[in-house]
Amino acid sequence: MTAGDVARVGVVGCGLMGSGITEAASRAGLEVLVVERDADALAAGRHRVESSLQRAVKAGKLADVAAEEALARTTFSTDFETLAGADLVVEAVVESEADKVEVFGILDRVVSSPEAILASNTSSIPIMKLAMATSRPSQVIGVHFFNPVPVLPLVELVTSLLTSDETAERARHFAEGQLGKFVIRSKDRAGFIVNALLIPYVLSAVRMLESGFATAEDIDTGMVKGCAHPMGPLALADLIGLDTTVAVANSLYEEFKEPLYAPPPLLARMVDAGLLGRKSGRGFYDYRH
Repeated sequence: MTAGDVARVGVVGCGLMGSGITEAASRAGLEVLVVERDADALAAGRHRVESSLQRAVKAGKLADVAAEEALARTTFSTDFETLAGADLVVEAVVESEADKVEVFGILDRVVSSPEAILASNTSSIPIMKLAMATSRPSQVIGVHFFNPVPVLPLVELVTSLLTSDETAERARHFAEGQLGKFVIRSKDRAGFIVNALLIPYVLSAVRMLESGFATAEDIDTGMVKGCAHPMGPLALADLIGLDTTVAVANSLYEEFKEPLYAPPPLLARMVDAGLLGRKSGRGFYDYRH
């Protein structure tokens, strides 16, 4: 450890993103404190982390002992007080402004270090809205990882109008220097850089499917084979989660009021039906086999 290093990381939420952030931080040698809302969610989150570590071992990307040490550095709890001594906490709960604001209010009360950074992994919600739920908005910042976190190298660093330069530099060092990620910087606008570009593209593909213009398979194949994308837009939406896609689209539409950000009816109906993509077993494609 060097001066300015984060030694103890808190993670709130251990779903797809939270478990990935937990794994990345623990594999980097950091102590990780994970908090979930209840025992069932906590057990599911722990299972995600353990399973991902074992996949890395089987793929030859991680030694058995390193996986065991990473897990040993991780504490799982349903008590927010566990986060009291954290140097940096990453909020990774559902993409809901109300839920995230509530979490930041709690973090402001329980995280004791006056220098601690309170970060959000939000895909689209303006950081200022979260910062103002605390008494320390200068220490609130967006640190947006990408799924799967242990594999994808990018982190978007998002500063609000009140984020201090020191907070931004410490967060950059955490992501880049300690986790080995590649950092890009964005101003505090809904969607930031990646989702402000990505979501209209995904929504356009949904509208194309909805209109009967082409099949899901042909839309995705066109972008994979014709544009060298690693995955088509509809398969990508299934990976992101259709509920998350709708939530990000709604945040973008609320901020900019541009029609290209409005979720198509088909997408909204699929979310209503619980067809959320990979995580539910079915979305634009069927994953139940």
